[in-house]
Parts: sequence; C-alpha cells; structure tokens
Amino acid sequence: MNDLIPEFDFARVFIAPWADGAQTFIWIALMGFFVAAACGLVGNYLILRRMALVGDAISHSVLPGIAIAFLLANSRSTPVMFLGALVAGILTTVIIEVIHKKSRVKQDAAIGIAFSTLFAIGVILISLYADKVDLDAECVLYGEIAFVPLAPHVQMFGLPLGPEPVVRMGFVAALTLLLIILFYKELLVSSFDPGLAASLGINAGVMHYALMSMLSVVVVSAFESVGAILVIAMLILPGATASLLSQRLPVVLLLSGVHGALSSLLGIHLSIWLECSMAAAMVVMGAALFVLAWVFSPGAGLLATWLSRRSKPVRLEAAPQPAYGR
Repeated sequence: MNDLIPEFDFARVFIAPWADGAQTFIWIALMGFFVAAACGLVGNYLILRRMALVGDAISHSVLPGIAIAFLLANSRSTPVMFLGALVAGILTTVIIEVIHKKSRVKQDAAIGIAFSTLFAIGVILISLYADKVDLDAECVLYGEIAFVPLAPHVQMFGLPLGPEPVVRMGFVAALTLLLIILFYKELLVSSFDPGLAASLGINAGVMHYALMSMLSVVVVSAFESVGAILVIAMLILPGATASLLSQRLPVVLLLSGVHGALSSLLGIHLSIWLECSMAAAMVVMGAALFVLAWVFSPGAGLLATWLSRRSKPVRLEAAPQPAYGR
C-alpha cells in the first residue's frame, strides 16, 4: 500500500510549498482560482439552462478551431487562438441547434454528434499537419498548470504583473464577472423563461449566443492550465456544489468563487502529497467539496434529508383486504 500512496508528511505538503516556494506556488494557486472562477460563473448559467453538456461539447470542439486558426495565420498569438476558439464554439452551438430543431434527434444526441465529430476533426488536423501546427496536443487535452510560473512575465507601466497566462486568465475572469454584473437581469430572465424575456424586449437568442461566445473564450483561456478534458469539471463542479447550499443566484455565484479558491489551494497540496498532476488534483478536490456539500448541506443534503425522515411520525395503516371473487 505504501508503494501506491506516498507517506503523508504535513510539513512537506502544507508548510514547505509556502515557506520555500511561495513565489512559484502563488502563481499556480492564482491560475487555478481564475480558471475555476471564470468557468464556474459561466457554468452556473449552463446549469440553469440545463446545458451542462454544451460546455463539454465546446471544450472539445474548439480544438479544430485552434488548429485551423494556426494553419491559416501561422501564429500562436493569443488573438488568433481566441478567434479560432470563438468561431469553433459558436459553430458548435449552431450545429447542435440545427440538428436538434431540424431533425427528430434529441438535444443530448445532437451534442454528442457535434462535439465528437469536431473533436475528431481537430485530432486529425493536428496529426496531419503536426509539422505546421505549433501545438502540443497533450497540452490541449490535459494541460499543465505547474509550468505557468515559468512563462514570461508581463509588465505594465514598468510594474511587473505576473506570468502571461495568469494575467490573461485574470483578465478573462474579471471580464466574465463584469459582463454578468452588467447583463445580470437579461441572463437571469432568458435562462429561466425565454418567453418572458421576449415579452420584456430581451432577445433570448442573442443572449444565448453571447453566453456561448463567452464560454468559448473562457475554455480556450483555460487550455494552458487544465486542458480540454478537465475544463468541463471546472464548468460544472463549482455551480453544482453552490446550488446545493443556496437557491439564490447571487449567493450561488459567490459560493462558486469560494469553491474555486478552495479547489485550487487544496489541489496544490494534494498534488504535492501524491506527486501527481496539479490540474487533476484540483478537480478531485473540487469533487470532494461537492460530495461534502451533497452530504452535509442543511437544506438538500443527504444527512438533512435522512434526519427529516427520521423525525416524521410513522403512520400505521390497516393492510388492504384481498378482493376475492373479482
């Protein structure tokens, strides 16, 4: 058993990272928080719209968009990457809507068709043009947040801001929060009742595609740290956990940020203990927080439900008599 699980050393796992390597781990923690916060904010609206799988679809289908953008522009610049991912994300949404509305195929099947096909196209493009596309497939799929502190640092007005991926992800997270604050009413109404949104003059279709566009930007920003496969967990776990603790959307959005911060910090310590991928460890800790909320939530937790059933009086009713002769 000791060969499978390393021995736990509290000082090495919890104290040494911040005592000896704080300048490295602070950027990893910030990157993890920004990714989880941005994904969690957008993911809450995906959950409200019952479109959680769309996040999975876009997180996989932006791969061909990035590959094609690299082939056409021959550049790895951030604007090119964002543009390719944005086009692919919107295209994925359109394909899903067309298949669902123009055929008898259900929405979940349409999502599966769209994302698996587009993801496969992306893999083929990278395989065929690997010498022309300066893109690491494993980085896109799995990500490696531990390399973030090694990236070039960004300066503004002569002041160092931090590694480029952290600054970029922080900007995306702040932009996501700002857009949600500015269009809170429109997103809320169109998510719960598109008919009411239309009566109030809110274009539910525009809000839908705007949300999908923002989702695409968040997903491609998170590639460098968590990859396409793990980003779906960041999109769902914070919102799913927060929804077990509150039914008020502002509180749920706030708790999603708290979930992201805890997942990031605890994931770092778990990865140090087990010597495993930090991005995967953050997702595992996020899932552990979900399980804790599921069990101990005061309103919807398993424990509260069990205690409520135990406190109810048991009613004894006479057994029904057999209806002979019918």
